[in-house]
Amino acid sequence: MTDSEIENKLTAARTKLILDKPFLGALVLRLPLQQADPAWCATTATDARKFYYNADFIESLKPAETQFMLAHEALHCALSHFLRRQHRVKHRWDLACDYAINPILIAEGLTPPPGILHIKQYDGMSAEEIYPLIADNDMSETLDQHLYDKEDQFSEGGQNSSDNPLDHQNKGNKPPPETEKKETSGDSAEQQDKKPEGAGQQEFDQNAGGCEVPPPPLNQQEAQELSIQWQQRMAGAAQQAQQAGKLSGVMKRLVDKLLQAELPWRVLLARYMTAQARDDYSYTRPSTRRGDPAIFPTLKSSEINILVALDVSGSVSDKQLRECLSEINAIKGQMRAKITLIACDSEIVEGFPQVFEPWEEVTLPNELKGGGTTDFRPVFKWAGQQDKQPDTLIYFTDAQGAFPPEPNYPVIWLIKGNGEIPWGQRIQLN
Repeated sequence: MTDSEIENKLTAARTKLILDKPFLGALVLRLPLQQADPAWCATTATDARKFYYNADFIESLKPAETQFMLAHEALHCALSHFLRRQHRVKHRWDLACDYAINPILIAEGLTPPPGILHIKQYDGMSAEEIYPLIADNDMSETLDQHLYDKEDQFSEGGQNSSDNPLDHQNKGNKPPPETEKKETSGDSAEQQDKKPEGAGQQEFDQNAGGCEVPPPPLNQQEAQELSIQWQQRMAGAAQQAQQAGKLSGVMKRLVDKLLQAELPWRVLLARYMTAQARDDYSYTRPSTRRGDPAIFPTLKSSEINILVALDVSGSVSDKQLRECLSEINAIKGQMRAKITLIACDSEIVEGFPQVFEPWEEVTLPNELKGGGTTDFRPVFKWAGQQDKQPDTLIYFTDAQGAFPPEPNYPVIWLIKGNGEIPWGQRIQLN
């Protein structure tokens, strides 16, 4: 295959992922594709900024296997494997990461290429849980390369310094001497996020020999910044996939487990709310009285309707409710959002619902009645009786109550405590 044919094969695989697995496809779009020199890249690799590939290896893969490798590298990034290694031995950590990722992709229905690492007993385990189960002398090899981590350094006595935190304190996180002065081959993390969605789709290395040298590993600051960005990307990708009805149970559990532990609820709430904003271009034919038959795109900004429900049964404090409403006011200031506010315990509290226009601040009365048992059904019943359903419903609660059947609009649960929800998007109040 020519370089152009290899690029077309990768683009087709990525497009297929976007259509069939939009969560994984959105993550893959965040990794621009760059051909690498076969001298250092035998298969595929990532530095958490780009997807590097050996053209001969990509040519040998079936289309479905190509999708697997694209998703494999994207999950390494989304799961922040480049930040979670800490003092662990690099080789064993690399194995643990692949043992953790591959079962997820297989369960998602992707087709693995020959040579991947997969042991059934590791299914459902995190890399941290798998790591101590791997023998010190395990000579297995990952199919891909993890370029974000530096190789283990050895002290004079032969001890692996990755097992000694003091060595890290003394040496810091500087890249190896041979790469210290080299610039990274990709854009900075900040530059990457300033690009529009999908901007990396046509970013291929056009040099005949590909990327001649591997990029240097990440330092600690770069890893931390990229980890936050990948978590935000994962939250956005999950929201989009869920709206399209294509977020599988496997991926939903993975996203919930990771994001609730890492991202502050304010960041997640902002991500999910702004995903509902409908600013788009309209190609509606103008009136013929204007005298111009041409149709030009016009930016149309639509008002969105958000229903906010407050559990006032006593499980969530007034202070927490007011903090959450303050955050909603800050977020809705960046979008045209009409807020309908409902307080409810076992039934909707007298005086509600209250409607706040986009330019009005959402407020609570000085005294809020409630204190009974929790029942979520009255709020959803009220919403179902309206002429127009909400674009999103946000419910503040401890999740200890009676749930209705799942509605056909997005629901975000802001949860205090460890309560579980049967459906919808869960955000932990942490």
